[in-house]
Amino acid sequence: MDTLSLLYAITAALFGLVFGSFFNVVGIRIVKKESIAYPPSHCVQCSHELKALDLIPVLSYIGLRGACRYCRAKISPIYPIGEFVTAIAFAVTTWQIGPSLELIVGLLFVSILMICSVADIRYRIIPDTVVFSGMIAVLLLRIWIHPLPFWNYITAFFVGGGLLYLIALASIFFLKKEGMGGGDIKLFAFIGLVAGIKLTLFTLFAASLLGTMYGLVQIRVKSSREDQGIPFGPFIAAGAFFSYFWGEPVINWYLSFIHFN
Repeated sequence: MDTLSLLYAITAALFGLVFGSFFNVVGIRIVKKESIAYPPSHCVQCSHELKALDLIPVLSYIGLRGACRYCRAKISPIYPIGEFVTAIAFAVTTWQIGPSLELIVGLLFVSILMICSVADIRYRIIPDTVVFSGMIAVLLLRIWIHPLPFWNYITAFFVGGGLLYLIALASIFFLKKEGMGGGDIKLFAFIGLVAGIKLTLFTLFAASLLGTMYGLVQIRVKSSREDQGIPFGPFIAAGAFFSYFWGEPVINWYLSFIHFN
């Protein structure tokens, strides 16, 4: 990594910390049908309005030892984790793509994935408002910015959402239970608009693998939260992020390995 690329990545990480804090608010308040602007940030226990020193991404949580300054109620670790992960995602996105128009798509992509992950972890819901807004924004961007043919993204939109919809129907028909939420289906359709057909399919594989591994660990440790189910949104987000940047090399390596053998 050259000096200029490192500077871009560090700058993006700092912006990611700030945006990560905002994404936490959006992911929580949208589901609760609250305004994302009012009231100002406050403690959910004592309702005390938070000051500037309470809102420094990650550092405030560490400095306050994970508790509210005013009532000492515990602060959910989701807040600093979301800020930190967003910072890393912004830095990696900027480093991988560089100063090009695709960077706009990439940063929007990881932003929607982060908001949906926060909401799904907290409430087991992927907000339609967020996903539909992301779809519209990416569709407009893809008209002008499309490394792949435009039809590839449109096809991936229907393939991603349609494939998840078929999986959901199969789960209901054969297992007699809902195995895939409507939010997951819409999120995959959104991913299709960003990643194209090949990487959308690879995302499904990667997300399923990550979700399965996590489920096995949950069973192994007999977590007390087993009965609440596993939110699939964060695994979709992680799989999509990996696929967007490294899916193509992994697929090519696998195909070359098969061909070699």
